[in-house]
Amino acid sequence: MTERLQKFLASAGVASRRKAEELIAAGRVLVNGKVVTEMGTQVDAGKDLVVVDGRPVEVQERARYLLLYKPPGCVTTLSDPQGRPTVAQYLADVKERVFPVGRLDWDAEGALLFTTDGDLANRLAHPRYGHRRTYLVKVKGDPEPGALARMVAGLRLEDGPAQALEATVHERVEKNSWIRVVVGEGRRHLVKRLCEAVGLDVLRLFRPEFGGISVAGLRPGHSRELKPEEVATLRRSSGMGGEEPTSTAPLRLPRAARRHGHGAPAPRPPRGDVEPESERRSRGVKPTAEPPSRGTRPSADPRSRGGKRSSGPRPRGAKPPSGRRREGPGRKR
Repeated sequence: MTERLQKFLASAGVASRRKAEELIAAGRVLVNGKVVTEMGTQVDAGKDLVVVDGRPVEVQERARYLLLYKPPGCVTTLSDPQGRPTVAQYLADVKERVFPVGRLDWDAEGALLFTTDGDLANRLAHPRYGHRRTYLVKVKGDPEPGALARMVAGLRLEDGPAQALEATVHERVEKNSWIRVVVGEGRRHLVKRLCEAVGLDVLRLFRPEFGGISVAGLRPGHSRELKPEEVATLRRSSGMGGEEPTSTAPLRLPRAARRHGHGAPAPRPPRGDVEPESERRSRGVKPTAEPPSRGTRPSADPRSRGGKRSSGPRPRGAKPPSGRRREGPGRKR
C-alpha cells in the first residue's frame, strides 16, 4: 500500500507532517538511495527503503499516545537551543520519538498530548480542523459579564481578529476568579491576549483536558499511557477514518494543582530571554519601580523617609538643619 512520503514519515514518528515536509525540501530524505525533494512522492512501506539523515526509517507496529501534566516553568519542545528547561525531562523513560500535539506556554500547566501518530497529531493541532481547546484562567477580582461577552463577540489583536468560543465564570475563590475559556485555535498566547484585551489580569493558566482526555489523577510532571477507548475518542473527535467529527460530552473539569507541595509557580526564564510584561503579570509579579536617575541624591530630610526629626541636642559646632534659624544675640525674632 502506497502513501505520501510526508505522511509516511509522520506515521513512523520521525517528525510532524509539517516538519517532515521541511526535511524533504531540504534534501535530507532518500528513497531507495535517491534524494527526493518533491512533495507528494508515493512510497510503499513494505518495498521502499526510506532514509532520513543517514538512518533508515522503520515502520512502528504500534503508535504511542501519552498524556503529560505539564508543570509551569518549561517550554513545549524536546530540545531548546537557548538551554531552557523542556518537557523532554518528563519523558526520559519513553524510548520512542514522541512529539507534542500543540503547545502550552512557559508558565502554563495542564494537559499536553504526545504521540508517534502524525496523522492524528496533524488533525488535532492544525487550525483548519477547529479542534476545541478548553482552559481555566485565574484572573484578578470578579470579571464583568460584558468583558466575557466581548471575548466571545470577537476582538482585533495585533496579529488579526480572534475570539473565544465560550467564556464563562467557572469558580470564585477569595478575591480572584477562575473563568472557563474555550478557543478553536492554538495561536501563540491567544487566551492570555484575549483576557488582557478586555482588561483582565491573568494570574494562572491551566488546561484541564485535551480532546476530552482529562489530567484528573495526574500530578504535575507525571504522564500516563492513553487507554484504547481514549484513543478512539480522539480519532472520532478529529473525524479520522472517514467519520464525521463528534462533540465530546462535557467533562467535570479537574482543579489545577495546589501551589504548595507541587506545581510551584514558574521560575523566570534564564538570563538573555526578554520576558514580556504579560508573562510577568501572569506570574503575579508587580512592575518594578524605575531606579533613580544617575547623579541624583536621596533627600536627607528624615521627614521624606517617614521618620521623625530628632529633638536631642546637637553636637557642638554642628550646623542647624536647613529651614531653621539659629537664635542668639543679634538675631531678630
